[in-house]
Amino acid sequence: MTAIRLLLVDDDPLVRAGLSFMMGGADDIEVVGEAADGGEVEALVDRTRPDVVLMDIRMPAVDGLTATERLRRRPDAPQIVVLTTFHADEQVLRALRAGAAGFVLKDTPPAEILDAVRRVAAGDPVLSPTVTRQLMQHAAGTAADTRHARARERIAALNDREREVAVAVGRGLANAEIATELFMSVATVKTHVSRILAKLDLNNRVQIALLAYDAGLLEDTEGR
Repeated sequence: MTAIRLLLVDDDPLVRAGLSFMMGGADDIEVVGEAADGGEVEALVDRTRPDVVLMDIRMPAVDGLTATERLRRRPDAPQIVVLTTFHADEQVLRALRAGAAGFVLKDTPPAEILDAVRRVAAGDPVLSPTVTRQLMQHAAGTAADTRHARARERIAALNDREREVAVAVGRGLANAEIATELFMSVATVKTHVSRILAKLDLNNRVQIALLAYDAGLLEDTEGR
């Protein structure tokens, strides 16, 4: 099995050393580089070709949000997991909207950080529906009406079946769960998810969830 290539980005050398030591004990993960600032990331990505970037959100020169936005605009961008010390943070939410596949707290147990890297490398988001809602509610007062109107316009591009799948993704359901609930095969669910991403110019399932929330599509599903 090919090892997951991982780039570590954090301005604290002790944090990088700890992460590097932790990842070094995993047979399926290879640390291919380290950066102390977001400004170093693009050149390192070109040189090391990581599958996943573990990105600190707060750095003194170029922060993790800016670095994430720059990376996700590139073709064949690596997956990004944001590192943060706060559960509900406006910058974390902006990084997710920019295309980060999830976030982990810096005090997360090592096994869970390893699991997050593996899941993101496999194409799965590392964000529970509960945490997603907490983040979005945290920023609900900021330009909420404008976001809602824009989200509704974008969601209008989906057909009815795609919209149902988008809502299910927003609820945090896995492909197999969506297939059972909507009476379709897992392969068909995957096809719908791929079409949603393409139609709406999104990077991952986290962005589908955020857009569904902004459009108000999850409001009738809270009790499920």
